[in-house]
Amino acid sequence: MLKKLIYSVLAVAVAVPLVVGNTAEASSTHTVESGDTLYKISQQYDVSLSDIIDANSDIDNPDMIYPGQQVTLPSAQSAQQPSQTSEQTSSELSEFEQEVVRLTNEERAQHGLPELEIAEDVSEVARDKSADMRDNNYFDHNSPTHGSPFDMMRSYGVNYNAAGENIAAGQQTPEQVVDAWMNSQGHRENILSSNYTEIGVGHVEGGQYGHYWTQMFISR
Repeated sequence: MLKKLIYSVLAVAVAVPLVVGNTAEASSTHTVESGDTLYKISQQYDVSLSDIIDANSDIDNPDMIYPGQQVTLPSAQSAQQPSQTSEQTSSELSEFEQEVVRLTNEERAQHGLPELEIAEDVSEVARDKSADMRDNNYFDHNSPTHGSPFDMMRSYGVNYNAAGENIAAGQQTPEQVVDAWMNSQGHRENILSSNYTEIGVGHVEGGQYGHYWTQMFISR
């Protein structure tokens, strides 16, 4: 029998992001090389992606950085030599979407649960769901365009034995949205469910709330 869980969280008042000012402890910088992304840089230096974004307010679009650009590293850990990271397997996910996956798996690890694998086909559905909420000015699990999230997954050719969805709007960073979900029982249960093995994440900007987020969980 298919298990279907859907939850939502809405932040009507957009939170003010933390502004990192200059301190007596000078921050290091990283010179962007070809193929770099802010997410890859955060993994190399073991710092939070959100902290890097906060420390680089001059970067208008975190998904677009260029070779030769200087990126401020906000942590003392930045002085460490970058560690080798495995080859990226989630190239189609944005920086924010990858960070949501990382934070979600971090929460699962703290509770002794295996990490969820990124499913790019499910992420495509999740991203389109977020865009649909933005473009059609609604906030609900049931889409006027696609129906329920389960109908939507099936229409995209995603087969599953168990499925769930978390949605959110208004949170400006991955940390804010994962914190919001973890502080809500229904969303927390989805994130910490042992029934799921894969995750898709979709984030878009714009619309009434500025940011729209969708997590979709499945097992096949």
